Amino acid sequence: MFGKVRTAKNTTDGNSIGVAKRRRSHGARSHRDTRAFTLFLAPSFAGVLLFVLLPFMDVVGRSFRTVVTGQFVGFRNYGTIFANQAFILAVKNTFRFTLVCIPLLVIIGLTVAAPVSKLKNAGTIKSLYLFPLAMPTATIVIVWKMVFYRQGFLNLFLTRLGEWTGLWEEVRTDYLGTSAAFWVLVFSYIWKNTGYTVVLWLAGILGIPNELLEAARVDGASERQCFFKIVFPNLKGSLYTIVILSFLNSFKIYREAYLVAGAYPQQDMYLLQHLFNNWFVNLDFDKMAAAAVCVGGFLFIVIMLLQRVWDKKA
Repeated sequence: MFGKVRTAKNTTDGNSIGVAKRRRSHGARSHRDTRAFTLFLAPSFAGVLLFVLLPFMDVVGRSFRTVVTGQFVGFRNYGTIFANQAFILAVKNTFRFTLVCIPLLVIIGLTVAAPVSKLKNAGTIKSLYLFPLAMPTATIVIVWKMVFYRQGFLNLFLTRLGEWTGLWEEVRTDYLGTSAAFWVLVFSYIWKNTGYTVVLWLAGILGIPNELLEAARVDGASERQCFFKIVFPNLKGSLYTIVILSFLNSFKIYREAYLVAGAYPQQDMYLLQHLFNNWFVNLDFDKMAAAAVCVGGFLFIVIMLLQRVWDKKA
C-alpha cells in the first residue's frame, strides 16, 4: 500500500514538474514573440511618432497661441474660425461632398465587381480599372476643362443632340461657374476612385469559398439569394476598408478642384483644402492650426465610431 502511495505521489510530482516546465516554455516563447513583435513595429512607430504625432502636437499647441508673439490666447482662435463664413461654407461643402460620394462609390464599385468576378479574365480587367489612378492629375484636369467648360465637348454634344431632336437650341452652360461645379467634382472623384474600390470588392468576393455558393445552388438558391445571403454578408471586412479609404480620399480631391477652378472657385466647390491654402498664403497660421485640430479630431471620432459600429455588427 505504501508503495502505491509513493508511486502516486511520484506521478503527481512528475506531472507538476511537467506542467511547470510547459508553463516556463510557453512564457519564454511568449516573451520572444512579444520582443520580436516590438522590434518589428519599432521603426514604423518611430516614423509615425517623429513625422506625424509630434508635428500634430505642435499644431495643437500653436492653435492656442498667436502667430507673431506666440502669446497664449486660449480658445480665441477656435472662436475665430467658427465665426468665419468661409470656414462654415467649406465645412458644409466638404461634408456634403463626403455624404454624396461615399455611398455612390461603394454602390457603383460593388455593382461593377459582382459581374466582373464571374469572368475568367478578371485580373486583366482589374488592371484596366486601376488605370485612372496612374494618370497625372494635371492631365485629368485638362480633360475636364475640355469637357465641361462653356465651349466644351459636353455642350457641343448637347447642342448637336438638341438640333437633331428639335427639343432645345444651342447649349452654353458654364458648368464650372454654376452650382453644377459640385457635381463635376463628384464625377471626377467617382471616376478616379472607382477602380481601387472595384479591386477591393473583387478581392473580397474571390476570397469567399466556392463550396458555399455551390451548396446553396444545390439547395435551390437563386443567384440573387446567393448574393444577398452568402456573398454580401462575407464582404463586411471589404466594406469597412472601402468606407474608411473612401472617407479619407474624399479629403484629397483638392488638387482637381484647385487646378480646375483656382483658389477661389464657385462657392459649391469651395472645400476645406481651399480654405487652408488661402490661409497659408495669407500667413494665418493660428487659424490654420485651430482648423486642422478640429478636422483631425473629427476624422478620428468618425473612424472610431465606424469601428465601434462595425465591431457590434460583427
